[in-house]
Amino acid sequence: MLAIVGRPESWNFPLFLHVVGATVVTGATAAAFVCAVSERRFPWLRPILARTLLLVTFPAWILMRLGGAWEDSRSPIGDDSTWLGIGYIVADLGFVLLIVASIFAAVGVRRPQRTWPPRVVAIITGVYFIALLVAMFAMAGKPGS
Repeated sequence: MLAIVGRPESWNFPLFLHVVGATVVTGATAAAFVCAVSERRFPWLRPILARTLLLVTFPAWILMRLGGAWEDSRSPIGDDSTWLGIGYIVADLGFVLLIVASIFAAVGVRRPQRTWPPRVVAIITGVYFIALLVAMFAMAGKPGS
């Protein structure tokens, strides 16, 4: 309750956008991981995997990243915060991981006889999901501030 009272109203909207984007990115990454792991038994999950990465994860990542940058520019957080650096690293490297995972997911859809692309997507999305959980812990606990 004190956090709500102590923050100016103008900070709530950028933070809301950031949190919604981060929540959707985390959920979509987890869904992509589950699809990639399960596609061997259920091959119809390959197009769902590719669409989830392309149509859900990327827009949510953009919302998360822009909302976070907007919040950072408006609030007196400070650039030397460890938790803020963790967030930026996970977000920026995560974008590269999402691009690579999307390429492999598309290869898996176009070449269904190949079984390795969904396995690569499962590894990439699993690693990124763990990184997102670490970033969430850093954002919530704010170590080093």
